[in-house]
Amino acid sequence: MGVINHPNWLTLAREPVMSNDHPRVTMFINIRLSSFHFSLHKDIINHKDILLAFFFNNSNILWLMNIYSDLSHSAIKYLKDTECNLKNLLIMTGDFNIRDSL
Repeated sequence: MGVINHPNWLTLAREPVMSNDHPRVTMFINIRLSSFHFSLHKDIINHKDILLAFFFNNSNILWLMNIYSDLSHSAIKYLKDTECNLKNLLIMTGDFNIRDSL
């Protein structure tokens, strides 16, 4: 198991810690944007269902975040309980299927 690779896209995904720890969130970035030098950043947010990446534009660092929300909403709860200051968060995207019990 793993993520799909395509020659026109850069693929960013966390490396599995254990054999049953497959990535549930990935980022696909068109290779035409590869000159921005995208990189993962696990030291700020370290959660298996949150992918935080950054890139440089001129002298600015811009951030991208992709989130997978499981049935227990562990990634969203982690974000709620984690204090981090990300200046220049360009986009936060993901699967936010939080259903009301009613």
